[in-house]
Amino acid sequence: MKKLFALVAILGVLGMGATYVSAQDETAAKADTAVVEQTTTEQAPATTVPAEEQSIHKVLKTKFIEGGPEFMASVLLCLIFGLAIVIERIIYLNMASTNTQKLLKNIEEALDKGGIEAAKEVCRNTRGPVASIFYQGLDRSHEGIDVVEKSIVAYGSVQMGQLESGLTWVSLFIALAPMLGFMGTVIGMIGAFDSIQAAGDISPSLVAAGIKVALITTVFGLIVAIILQVFYNYLLSKIDRITNGMEDASISLLDILVKYNLKK
Repeated sequence: MKKLFALVAILGVLGMGATYVSAQDETAAKADTAVVEQTTTEQAPATTVPAEEQSIHKVLKTKFIEGGPEFMASVLLCLIFGLAIVIERIIYLNMASTNTQKLLKNIEEALDKGGIEAAKEVCRNTRGPVASIFYQGLDRSHEGIDVVEKSIVAYGSVQMGQLESGLTWVSLFIALAPMLGFMGTVIGMIGAFDSIQAAGDISPSLVAAGIKVALITTVFGLIVAIILQVFYNYLLSKIDRITNGMEDASISLLDILVKYNLKK
């Protein structure tokens, strides 16, 4: 379900970006009234097909080619690698989520029936970082509560590092995609000015065409950054939720061990 939601969100945002770029093309075409006769033959294929009949796939393919394969391919790679990491993190975090209340109840029952070894067996058979932290604490329960607390804090830091693994790459792609888009825009503007210099005349159609192509890379770069930023914030919120549950459950485990030691 989450993969389907991610796919729908991606297609929706990309569709909005393609619509926005198409609107820019229509505005530029209307502004070039002075050179309509020269550009009619070039724009005829695009105007003969109604906008309703053009699929999103065709629009994206056209704009991708217009933007230039070099920078557009780089922006697309940022999206592909970023989404690959995001999907892997979502799967990992979903598997890392644990019903801590149920786990604590099972541990408390195991301590009453079979002692520390039975409680460790419960943790060993439960997946997730919380169960791993509990196992490390129970494994050192014979050394005292202070040692158990230090063990939980130390191993909790290790689990936090595993939860946040890969997020730095997602943040890199978020920053890199707009930069590549801006670079493509700057290079496209340079090409437009070179064309003006070669023609020896500032033609509105010549300037508009060069600027339009240059701005396409920026639009796609920003779309990619927005998509990855949304998923990045979702991952951060999920990690925070797991971390808060981990801290609360660790305190409850210490209380359970204190009660168990008093009963002995």
